[in-house]
Amino acid sequence: MFAFRSRLDKAHTALVYLLVVLAGSVRGGRQLGLALAGCAFLLFNWFFLPPYGTFTILNPLDWLVLVSFLIVSVVAAQMLHREQMGAEEARRRADEVDRLAALGAETLNIARPDEALDAVTAVIRDTLKVATCRIHMTPHPAGHATSLDPLVAWAASSGQTVLRHGDGTTGLIAAGATFESGLESATGARAVLIPLRVRDRTVGVLELADEEDIALDPDQRRFLAALAYYAALGVERARLSAEAGRAEVLREADRLKDALIASVSHDLRTPLTTIKALAHDLRTGGDDRAATIEEEADRLNRLVADLLDLSRLQAGGVPLHLELNAADDLVGALVQQVSGALDTRELKVILEDGGPLLVGRFDLAQSLRVLVNLVENAHKYAPAGTPIELRTSRDGAFVALAVSDRGPGVPPEEQERIFEPFYRAPGRTPDVGGAGLGLAIARRLAEAQSGTLRYEPRAGGGSVFTLRLPAADLAEADFL
Repeated sequence: MFAFRSRLDKAHTALVYLLVVLAGSVRGGRQLGLALAGCAFLLFNWFFLPPYGTFTILNPLDWLVLVSFLIVSVVAAQMLHREQMGAEEARRRADEVDRLAALGAETLNIARPDEALDAVTAVIRDTLKVATCRIHMTPHPAGHATSLDPLVAWAASSGQTVLRHGDGTTGLIAAGATFESGLESATGARAVLIPLRVRDRTVGVLELADEEDIALDPDQRRFLAALAYYAALGVERARLSAEAGRAEVLREADRLKDALIASVSHDLRTPLTTIKALAHDLRTGGDDRAATIEEEADRLNRLVADLLDLSRLQAGGVPLHLELNAADDLVGALVQQVSGALDTRELKVILEDGGPLLVGRFDLAQSLRVLVNLVENAHKYAPAGTPIELRTSRDGAFVALAVSDRGPGVPPEEQERIFEPFYRAPGRTPDVGGAGLGLAIARRLAEAQSGTLRYEPRAGGGSVFTLRLPAADLAEADFL
């Protein structure tokens, strides 16, 4: 430009120097752009503003040109730098998203949950440049006892991030702090224990450790927050996978148990029939021991029948005859059947007064079997001389038949378990007359008829077992 100085206007010179400043800013960044702007300001004055070769300016308006050029150059360099930083930040965010997306796809495609957790820890370790990255699962997904480090166990139970410093001291991140702002105070720590949470529940602890102090910049803290969530999901997946495996094992064991019970029950029928027939012959010949053999054979036969019924109920193979029946008929059949077994104990029947006849749609024989079981249980456990009450009523869409006694009752933790097959309360003398199947069969018979069987403690002590069967209107009972 110096060779054509006489033909150049001040605007031409300013534009050329501005291009140099912008080019330098693009190539070398803000510092080079600002340095070029300062140099261009001086060179503009020295070479292209009269008097040439000096920094003196004759025309005061030329100061406006120079100052405007300098301001535009500085602002342009600063704005270009800001846009470059924004573009770089956008590239970093895009890289983070790509890495997280790749990690998510990788963890979802890995069949085994433990391998997915290994992939997450490897990414965290490589990204943050730490020596150790471990995930502690609490509780262990396989259900086994784990010997966790006390500090890890405390982080899991409290839900607070724990810092372990190089001098052996520990620190905490306030529970109310956000994940990223809390990790800002992790500077100077040799280990960081971060609770992993899913749906407000701590499922594990992420441990970061290094031989030097761990320093995390804002980008690393943000990236760690996202990866910690992936780690929490991985731990939850491992837990659910282990639970699904255990459930499948339990289902298979239950299926094999049912098959074994059905097979053994069928096979026992024939020898029991033979034993009973032989005992009858011996009893006819005058052998007093034959009566005991017959009684024990009958008891064993009832047990086999219960086992068969239980297996049929679980397989849905018990035939039911759901018909309109009156509750009075069911109660009358019950009183007739249990009168001999109760000896001198009173069975007090309480019917609804003033209401219409209670009618339901249920299997009379199977419902009678349920009530007989409930009354016999009450007779077995109630103190001598206390009556057993049977109360009938209408309960919404059901006919309710409640059997009450003054026995010892059932502890709260056992109130549902008593309906499980073969269950016996701990510390209670085994019932030699049964195998713990009566209540299990009774509940299944009730549910097979779209009814329910529930236990409730009785006010003043004792038990109340309530059988609810689907009710019907009298208009449907054409036979009455």
